[in-house]
Amino acid sequence: MKKVIVTGGSGFIGSNLIKFLIKNNYFVINIDKNTYSKNSYILKNINKKKYIFHKLDINNKKEVLKILKKNKPSAIFNLAAETHVDRSIDSPNQFIHSNIYGVFNLLEAIREYSRKIKLIHISTDEVYGDIKDKSRSSENDPYNPSSPYSASKASSDHLIMSYVRTFDVDACISNCCNNYGPGQFPEKLIPTLIYNILNNRPLPIYGKGVNSREWIFVEDHCRGLLAILKKGKKGESYNIGTGINVNNLNLTKMLLNIVRNKKIKIGNNVKIKFVKDRPGHDLRYALNSNKIKKKLKWKPLKTFKSGLIETFLWYQSNYKFFNNFSKKLFFKRLGLKR
Repeated sequence: MKKVIVTGGSGFIGSNLIKFLIKNNYFVINIDKNTYSKNSYILKNINKKKYIFHKLDINNKKEVLKILKKNKPSAIFNLAAETHVDRSIDSPNQFIHSNIYGVFNLLEAIREYSRKIKLIHISTDEVYGDIKDKSRSSENDPYNPSSPYSASKASSDHLIMSYVRTFDVDACISNCCNNYGPGQFPEKLIPTLIYNILNNRPLPIYGKGVNSREWIFVEDHCRGLLAILKKGKKGESYNIGTGINVNNLNLTKMLLNIVRNKKIKIGNNVKIKFVKDRPGHDLRYALNSNKIKKKLKWKPLKTFKSGLIETFLWYQSNYKFFNNFSKKLFFKRLGLKR
């Protein structure tokens, strides 16, 4: 059984990736500092014979190096990052610390341990910036980040590629579109809307709701990451997307239609409420994912509608998931200029 490390494995994508890897007969070492967004709910019934957890910040190079030497993993999936754009507007220093310095120290630990270990660094479509026309960002397009979050991720991407070229580190980068699915932290758009629908609360939408995002079901993303592990080439970047863009207003209407079609009773307060827009809010992100489809033979399996239904029903039947978090974390408005 091959051993792999997942950093940030207690987060939304990380916890789903760990479950997926274990299902595919990998032994997983989870390194996570367990911040406010940790997701113990998804991992509560994990097979402990195929799993180890270390509470650790990847900035601690010495301890990361100890874990590498003791476990001798064949690969690392790096998902350790601050990810919420609004939080990056309020506290950009946390994003610099985690997303840039954290990656630097991880790379230094890898360089000291062994350059044969494969690093898959999980980045974002936001590094490409605002795509205002009908085009889609490909892997060779220039980076044009807009927020402290996307700028910190762009910086880490560049740092990794410099280590590939200068130090011969075996690394690939994945740039994925917006994820959704079971167990996503409630401050993100889709779980926020679902929580509010289930609790007779208004549905807050930034601006006029025209901001468009490409969406992927989290397990499809995990399948893409496994494809990169198995067949991705050193120094290459791979976009992971579905080609499906939906603006925030239409997404909200889709969720409300799911509720009506499932004959779920909702309160009178469940109405769309337009709120003050996020500073520097990009209008549209969109990826060209032809490379991973052609080179690695990956494609998404879940349609957006079926994935959204599955996600809503998961939150409805796992409502106690919300009880793992302080309500202040996803009711308080963040990301407004002070």
